[in-house]
Amino acid sequence: MQRPAVVVLGLVGLLVAAAVVLQTGLWVEVLGTGEYEEGTVIVHDNTTPETATPLQCDRSPNGTEVVACSDSQQLATVTVNISNTWKQRYVGLSETESLGPDEGMLFVHDEAGQHTYVMRNMSFPLDIIFIDANGTITTIHHAPLPPEGTSESGLTGYEGRGKYVLEVNRGWTNRTGVAVGDRVELPPEAT
Repeated sequence: MQRPAVVVLGLVGLLVAAAVVLQTGLWVEVLGTGEYEEGTVIVHDNTTPETATPLQCDRSPNGTEVVACSDSQQLATVTVNISNTWKQRYVGLSETESLGPDEGMLFVHDEAGQHTYVMRNMSFPLDIIFIDANGTITTIHHAPLPPEGTSESGLTGYEGRGKYVLEVNRGWTNRTGVAVGDRVELPPEAT
């Protein structure tokens, strides 16, 4: 074989290997996701967009918890790991075996926009909640586990508009009464 052909075949092989590593997520095992910040998400009833007012919330002196909010009824509180980086958003909860009843993950995007989430390598079903930059819930999906053996390309895409996405155990929104239009107070680490 001539030398240029060997070089071309070598480059093609390298590209194929890189595509497999990216597609399967193996690169995450090598590079890791980094540490997650923790915080608390609080959801308030404010279901009518026409009457929605910005939440006026007072924080405790150390700034770690909300002590009072006007013009709203608190529906639920969730302790979250905050996913700020692309790597953390890609992995999401796929390396988590289970969540407690009021635990979840908050995904923070650089900008509000249309985003799609999938149930890649998940061990449990989720409620996927899209939240706009102003804190309003725009979309809620009740996502079951994909059938065993589903390929990456066969995963259902759950779409919504927002800057933030909150993932919690499936049925959490039904149990707490959280609905589209409700208002979310985000932890300072996420804003």
